[in-house]
Amino acid sequence: MDQAVVRETSRSPLPDEAFGTLPRLKLAAFLAGCGEADFATVSDACQIAAPTLSKAAVALEELGYVRVRKGHVGRRPRTWLSLTAKGRSAFECHLSALTALTAQGRAHAEEEGDGETSESE
Repeated sequence: MDQAVVRETSRSPLPDEAFGTLPRLKLAAFLAGCGEADFATVSDACQIAAPTLSKAAVALEELGYVRVRKGHVGRRPRTWLSLTAKGRSAFECHLSALTALTAQGRAHAEEEGDGETSESE
């Protein structure tokens, strides 16, 4: 591998392992688009079963990425989820890291003369 590519790789941001599972990634992606959402809405929109969403929310909450707020609407208990500032920043960095990896792959393909990507088909 070319040394310039190695150096560029070492300076690129790394994906955040916290978003390494699909439920966590979907949860963060949905919450990045809104301020706060109730648990049932997130579950429906992300097509994540309630127990799986709960586990993903707890994992991200422990990292300080998600805020879980409990309350009531009338007599019914409700749970609302939101990204914290730390979580929003981490998710944006994660997306930047994935974009950088894609760019590195394209650069490698051009160097190798493949140049073929799904976009050119």
